[in-house]
Amino acid sequence: MRHLRSIYELCGIVMSVHVWASELLEERELTTNYSNLFLTKVPADLTPTTTTLDLSYNLLFGLQSSDFRSVSKLKVLILCHNQIRELDIKTFEFNKDLKYLDLSHNILKTVTWYSLAGLRHLDLSFNNFDTMPISEEISSMSHLEVLGLSGAKIQKSDFQKIASLHLNTVFLGLRTLSHYEEGSLPILNTTKLHIVLPVNANFWVLLRDGIKTSKILEMTNIDGKSQFPSYETQNNLPLENSKTSTLLLSNIDLLWDDLLFIFQFVWHTSVEYFQIEHVTCGGMVYLDRNSFDYSNTVMRTIKLEHIHFRFFHIPQDSVYLLFTKMDIENLTISDAQMPHMLFPTYPTRFQYLNFADNILTDELFKSPIQLPHLKTLILKGNKLETLSLVSCFAKNTSLQILDLSQNLLQHENNENCFWPETLITMNLSSNKFVDSVFRCLPTSVQILDLNNNQIQTVPKEIIHLQSLQELNLAFNVLTDLPGCSHFKRLSVLNIEMNLILSPSPDFLQSCQGVKTLNAGGNPFRCTCELRNFIQLEKYSKGMMVGWSDSYICEYPLNLKGTRLKDVYLPELSCNTALLIVTIVAVMLVLGTAVVFCCRYFDLLWYVRMLGQWTQMWRRVGKTTQQLKRNVQFHLFISYSEHDSAWVKHELIPTLEKEDGSVLICLPEGNFDPGKTVMENILNCIEKSCKSILVLSPNFVQSEWCHYELYFAHYPLLDEISHHIILILLEPIPLYCIPTRYPKLKALMEKKAYLEWPKDRRKCGLFWANLRANINVNLLETRDTCELQTFTELDEES
Repeated sequence: MRHLRSIYELCGIVMSVHVWASELLEERELTTNYSNLFLTKVPADLTPTTTTLDLSYNLLFGLQSSDFRSVSKLKVLILCHNQIRELDIKTFEFNKDLKYLDLSHNILKTVTWYSLAGLRHLDLSFNNFDTMPISEEISSMSHLEVLGLSGAKIQKSDFQKIASLHLNTVFLGLRTLSHYEEGSLPILNTTKLHIVLPVNANFWVLLRDGIKTSKILEMTNIDGKSQFPSYETQNNLPLENSKTSTLLLSNIDLLWDDLLFIFQFVWHTSVEYFQIEHVTCGGMVYLDRNSFDYSNTVMRTIKLEHIHFRFFHIPQDSVYLLFTKMDIENLTISDAQMPHMLFPTYPTRFQYLNFADNILTDELFKSPIQLPHLKTLILKGNKLETLSLVSCFAKNTSLQILDLSQNLLQHENNENCFWPETLITMNLSSNKFVDSVFRCLPTSVQILDLNNNQIQTVPKEIIHLQSLQELNLAFNVLTDLPGCSHFKRLSVLNIEMNLILSPSPDFLQSCQGVKTLNAGGNPFRCTCELRNFIQLEKYSKGMMVGWSDSYICEYPLNLKGTRLKDVYLPELSCNTALLIVTIVAVMLVLGTAVVFCCRYFDLLWYVRMLGQWTQMWRRVGKTTQQLKRNVQFHLFISYSEHDSAWVKHELIPTLEKEDGSVLICLPEGNFDPGKTVMENILNCIEKSCKSILVLSPNFVQSEWCHYELYFAHYPLLDEISHHIILILLEPIPLYCIPTRYPKLKALMEKKAYLEWPKDRRKCGLFWANLRANINVNLLETRDTCELQTFTELDEES
């Protein structure tokens, strides 16, 4: 029962997991994209789990009530850029989770409303409504945050229907505007108002009402066809209840005078941040810059970007001073083709100046400029050439951030530089600096960007950059990593894409405070010099930016293309001291092993035998060519004295009984008393065609037999391995053979032997096999022996 209950519980758990997984799959969001497919109706096979559906840029002419019934979990529906003429919001009554609905850029003329309580984003802009498509149902959409509208007529009564609805953004994408009832926009309760103007719109009225409507006002498409009042009328237009603090104007094509009107009007409003971008202006200027009223303003920031000037006749200094006389904190004039800039002779309160992407030259700094409060100066993308001139200007400021990137700057060694002690961030990238630039840097700098220059080394005598924390030297021609002995606080270093082969030991020792290092893209030489650098990432994980794909070996050629982390450089081959210690240790171990072997394994006996064999081997080497003519015997028989009876009564008689012509060499008859036993054994083997070894336990115990076996085996290493014949007279287990006689054991293991049978009936086969193994040409051997005897007699005479 207990096991059965466990099975039931397991089945229950499996079923629960299966149900949970199914629910999770259903809840997973699914995006379906049907855009740009020239669809004329909504596809009928929509996936029920779809949460985002994109049907934009098609040819849909209408929507049916059943089109979206199957996608009840739909949250985002995009229907912009179609040909929809009529809309019934009740079409989406089954989509309770719908939060984002985009119907912009259609040709809608009528909308039948139905409250979608969960909707947060509704866009009906750029349609063909005659009036604003607003009804009471919208006011009940309490979650609505973004509302896009369009209509040829804007009336107060339309916006009053949603006056109680607090919106984050109202977007008016207007294709035409035939009528605007003044005071309509301020009825809206929104944080941001964005108006895209059609042609011939009453810009001034919309601007005035827009500033009364929201904190953020953005207006797009302002051109010369917009309606502007005269300068005198504009000055007399009162403005009350101003709300806007941020004003954004874009895509502007106006005369210079009209643009100046806009500045003057906005100057006296609640606007603090004024941005104008993508401006084209020109024409004759009839206004005197002295007529601009700089009083009574809360303006803090003016930002002009992407300015294009058509031909117009105006003294440029009038334009420059018009802006620099503005008593504001932040001024940006970027990408305006501006060749110069003038400042008033008195101190101004500018804290931020951005003149990026113009054509300013060194002339900018040749006249006195009083900017005591300046903290940020951005001059990137100009034509500046002399760094020391910039420093002379900066010394009278409170500069903290300086961007001089993408210029033509250089520095000569004989030029003095003077920087304020407040300067902490400098961007000098993409210039023409060489090593000498380090002699013209402020002592207080903490973040320094010198990438994309022509720097080869960081001079070691540079000792004044004690505050430096971040240094970027990427895309230069450095050949070594700079040491940090003079940059005690350095924590971020970028030296990617240089010519560094291997970092010097000084870097690894002095830059231990660096927390982030980017050294990728260098042509590393993967030798022992790079070993410590490779291990740097192992010991400080996350320090090396781009590791390991950007760190590739360039040299040597056999490792080219290999990632540094895949290169193996062992400690033993790279550390000379360790290598010497290892060699000495190995020699000591070997010496100890030799002493041990000599003491416990009788190694001295082997050494003595080796010495004797060496002498004999030299003799054999000298007489190798004489072996064939020195043969005097057919057989040499080696045996133990205990086995002599079998040899003399069985072996020798059988070998001689055929014709008696077999010449046999025996120890007792052919040994020379004046020579050692081993010399006699070797002589007998050399003078015999073949050697027969009679193996038995007695043979193993005979010391001189081991000697002759030991030496008789050496010809096996040459060309006469077939000259030895083993006869196993009595079985000899391998474990009975002493370890000091490996040659005998090797012969027993590798050489086939003839075993003397115990059964006398099998002796005939034994003798036949023995004769076949001997296989000696008696006549040839006898002739050789006679020739050898004649030669010896001739030598004696």
